[in-house]
Parts: sequence; structure tokens; C-alpha cells
Amino acid sequence: MEATLEPNTVNGATDVRSLHQRLVSQGPDAVRILDVRTPAEHAEVHVQGSRFLPLDRLSEETVREHCDPESPLYILCRSGNRAQQAIKKIEAAGIANAVLIEGGIVAWERAGLPVVRGEGKFMSLERQVRIAAGALVVSGVLLGWLLHPGWFALAGFVGAGLVFAGITDSCAMGLLIARMPWNQRKQD
Repeated sequence: MEATLEPNTVNGATDVRSLHQRLVSQGPDAVRILDVRTPAEHAEVHVQGSRFLPLDRLSEETVREHCDPESPLYILCRSGNRAQQAIKKIEAAGIANAVLIEGGIVAWERAGLPVVRGEGKFMSLERQVRIAAGALVVSGVLLGWLLHPGWFALAGFVGAGLVFAGITDSCAMGLLIARMPWNQRKQD
């Protein structure tokens, strides 16, 4: 039996206001949201009642554990890119009911919808990537100027990586930083 998508689902995606209305009218047990961000991002802010499963831990086995082929599973990340990757993994596991939450948690917060905030202050993955990339570029330039011109290649390599990340909408540095111990906080 194939899952049917809700009337306000367009091209396998839904907007945050429509989804919130469904949450209010049907309750958190009836509307399943899967959050695929990093543990630190989820600990900072998340939608109440959402299930947490980081994208890097999403496998065929975990997909079957979290997905019911009879009802939609709404996929949430920061802005939409990781959710689209998660949907591809879910579809590869033979489940066709994954729905992208357009704009992710960023759109959810901008719409003024309720969220659960963690007690501590967490740094977003995007901010960590900007800090790391900037530090590497500055280091490459300083070392190239002070020690040996070969160090300028480090700045060039990071710059090329940022261009590639922008074009492909995937970031190897972000994936690496997401696996760092400080981004692996345990969830409740």
C-alpha cells in the first residue's frame, strides 16, 4: 500500500505553517517529524515531539525503524539540504512517504512557531565552518608571508573548497566538523 501525501504537500514538500497547523489539529503523535541535524544543533533548538536521527546515522535499518509506509514522515534540517539527502536515503530504502519541510528549522523559527530551546548555548554548524575556514585562510596567508610562499596554497585550497561547496550545496568541512566530539552531545 502506497502512502498518500497530505493535500497541502506540493512536490514532496510542505511549508512550516501548514505542518504546524496539522500538529495542532492532530497532535504530535499523529504527525511524525524526523530531525536529521547534528546533536548540537538539535540540542540548541528543535520542534517539540520531533524524532532525532542525524543524517550521518541514517541507514536502511534506521529508516525502517523510524518510517511507517502508511503515513507521511516530515524531514527537518537547518534549511533543507540535509533533509533532501535524508529523503534520498529513505527512498533508497523503499519508503516513498518522506516529505521535505521547506526552509527547515530556520523557516520554522522565522514564522514564529514554537520551539524547544536547549539550556546551554550551542554554536551552529554553519558558524563553526565559517570560523574554521577563516582560520585556515588567515593561517595560510600569514605562514606564506612569514615562512614560505608555499603556505599560500592552503588559503587557495580552502577558497576552492568553499567555491565547490557553494556550487554543489554540500560541504566536506561541515561533515567533518559535525563528527567532532563537541557536536555529538547526547540527546534526551
